[in-house]
Amino acid sequence: MQIRSSALFTYLFLLSLIWSFTSSSIIAAMAENPSKSEASVHIIYTEKPENEEPEAYHIRTLASVVGSEDAARVAILYSYKHAASGFSAKLTPEQVSEMSSKGFLLI
Repeated sequence: MQIRSSALFTYLFLLSLIWSFTSSSIIAAMAENPSKSEASVHIIYTEKPENEEPEAYHIRTLASVVGSEDAARVAILYSYKHAASGFSAKLTPEQVSEMSSKGFLLI
């Protein structure tokens, strides 16, 4: 139980560090898009890809929603590869709904 609690604490601590390093760029990007119909920044958690680079997997995952890999590369602000698997991206409310309907956890 002690090891499991320690691992959970470490995981949560690393997630908070990731958030603190990217929060200033996320907040700045959110300030650029005050309208609810425009894209805003979200963090999307994914499973860790097997036999594929995380960034390539994140681009491929988002491309199914934004229409192309080029559009996904533009939308993705950061790919999380170490403590967690996921990415932050600028998404419209419709894209957020579509990602949610595909089972992804968005913040």
